[in-house]
Amino acid sequence: MDADRRRRAVTFVPGIAGSARLETLPAPEADEGALVVAVDAIGVCGTDRELLAGDYGEAPPGRERLVIGHESLGHVLEAPDGSGFAPGDAVAGIVRRPDPVPCAHCAIGEWDLCENGRYTERGIKARDGYGAEIVRIEPEFAVRVDPALGIAGVLTEPASVVAKAWAEIERFAARSSASTIRDVWVTGAGPIGLLAAMMGAQRGCEVAVYDRAESGPKPELVRELGARYATARTPPPASATFDVVIECTGASSVILEAIRRLRPNGILCLTGVSRAGTKTGVDAGAINREMVLENAVVFGSVNARRAHYAAGAAALAAADRHWLNRLVTRRVALDAWQDAFAPHPDDVKVVLDFTTRHGAH
Repeated sequence: MDADRRRRAVTFVPGIAGSARLETLPAPEADEGALVVAVDAIGVCGTDRELLAGDYGEAPPGRERLVIGHESLGHVLEAPDGSGFAPGDAVAGIVRRPDPVPCAHCAIGEWDLCENGRYTERGIKARDGYGAEIVRIEPEFAVRVDPALGIAGVLTEPASVVAKAWAEIERFAARSSASTIRDVWVTGAGPIGLLAAMMGAQRGCEVAVYDRAESGPKPELVRELGARYATARTPPPASATFDVVIECTGASSVILEAIRRLRPNGILCLTGVSRAGTKTGVDAGAINREMVLENAVVFGSVNARRAHYAAGAAALAAADRHWLNRLVTRRVALDAWQDAFAPHPDDVKVVLDFTTRHGAH
């Protein structure tokens, strides 16, 4: 790649709200990865909005600003022989990098389970993200995406999170040879919740999705999966219980309800991150008694390793293309980047589109 090639990128100062800007940066350094990738789009999620609000984040060593973006879709411009990639390949970049010690998990490629917290994450912690026109990626941290997915390939990172959740659910379900997953309740119909419902439907489960949206695209997207959609006005019957609950809101009241909805031997996966300081008066003893006596499993899941990215990419490739494309409800051009990070009422997945200069559509 031309050493003088420059690229536009969205950067911010971690910990400083309102510090984001679109700027021109030098070409990425060769030590950032052997693959040279033109970014087509990055997905925007709550994590990005929290970063820009100054809630957390860490710039690379010796730097003040960090390039945002951890959900990516791009195509390879340059790839060395033996890398497993070729120019034109559609790829997504993995977010996390193992810690340098490494801990026992990072040493075997399970960096999503890092024990000492010294990992880095692109666009979040100490490593520039994918929110630039040109990036470099190490081949071992790039995942091939089915080009037929088009813009929906940007869902690879959230799909990896859901694929990990399902892998753990199935591992826990296998504790008994008689266990089967018949039905699943998903709370929250954002991208994670909808992809969790999609993967449940792909597994032949009966799926129900609970969300507060009464209108907009979410109810229809759920029903097109063959799943049931419920809201606070039309909740499942009080007696309804489920083999699996995948909680994607992080709302304390919803989490407690999710525990109550478990059948004996049920499994609850928590993927939503709650805000600290929320207090809820509950009878912890009663909850503990019920969980212990009914052999319930409650676990948290976030981030993903390479195997989960591959599983997520495979699930997307097997999904209905029209349905996936409708998850991307707004595409915002780089010139109008601020609008991508401002939530709109009917948003599902918003992407910052690097392939057009014509604003939001």
